[in-house]
Amino acid sequence: MKAGKLPIEHLEKVLNAFKTSDPRIIAGPMPGEDASLIDMGDSYLIATTDPITFTANRIGWYAVNINANDVAVMGGEAKWMMATILLPENFSEIAANDIFNDLAEACNNLNISVVGGHTEITVGIDRPLISGVMLGEVEKGKEVRSSGAKEGDSIILTKAIPIEGCAILANEAENELLTNGIASALIEESRNLIHRPGISIVEDASIAMEAGKINAMHDITEGGIAGGLAELAYASNLGIHVTRENIPEIPQAKIFSEILGLHTLGIIASGSLLICTSPKHDSAIIKNLKSNGINATKIGSMKNLNYGLKISENNRTYDLPRFEKDEVARFLSEGH
Repeated sequence: MKAGKLPIEHLEKVLNAFKTSDPRIIAGPMPGEDASLIDMGDSYLIATTDPITFTANRIGWYAVNINANDVAVMGGEAKWMMATILLPENFSEIAANDIFNDLAEACNNLNISVVGGHTEITVGIDRPLISGVMLGEVEKGKEVRSSGAKEGDSIILTKAIPIEGCAILANEAENELLTNGIASALIEESRNLIHRPGISIVEDASIAMEAGKINAMHDITEGGIAGGLAELAYASNLGIHVTRENIPEIPQAKIFSEILGLHTLGIIASGSLLICTSPKHDSAIIKNLKSNGINATKIGSMKNLNYGLKISENNRTYDLPRFEKDEVARFLSEGH
């Protein structure tokens, strides 16, 4: 198998082995869903886990924000975190301290408490790895699921793509970009995208929910917006139509992609949120996001399952591209 997420169809097959008779599990493991829901009485406990494997730069910061995003798209608030940190041999104490400091800073920013974890120096890896577990809460009746999208819903995208991908490429492909004439100032600007506009969609989700009824939200991570849309459609058992010209793109993303031979739609894009809502609510949600400094754009709509996954560009409609692995993962696996 190739590096990256298991294909959705394969994942569904292996997840079928996990059956439970526990009535408190409201949403268990399912392709396309960002987290699980467990009945705790007046509220649901939200549980999720995500590793950071693409980059070694500020992985503590990444681990907190990526996992908090998964709680936010379920309509909840992230509160408790655990982390397993694996360090390669000969890793310096200073570098290890930086990881813990980044974890602490990111948790403090989001009012998240670290409640445990595990750390070890292990053989067989050439860079630090973190796997985070995030727990949060949502009041019953306010939960949101990726599977909740409805036919006819508008699809809204926040910010521009691919925030995380641009930041990772600025770190991991700096030499190639410099060699091809990219200014060091633009590389540094791209590196800082994880902070401005940021890879967190916690605020995006909260502001969107204030303005109108949200049927579904989905965090765009590995596999880029193409993968995120496919997961959203799969979870909701629906089709999708989006317009390429309506998808906002970070200006340098196209330049980086052309130089490195990557497809922007398949680049990891944490920092942008997909929102599904009735057309009667989309304008209010977009307006509220923009009034709070978060760009938001309607990029398409949910269709009947038989419609499939389609994208229009230059007045031509074709199948939404599918990527066997994230474009950044492919780039890194080829030895760059």
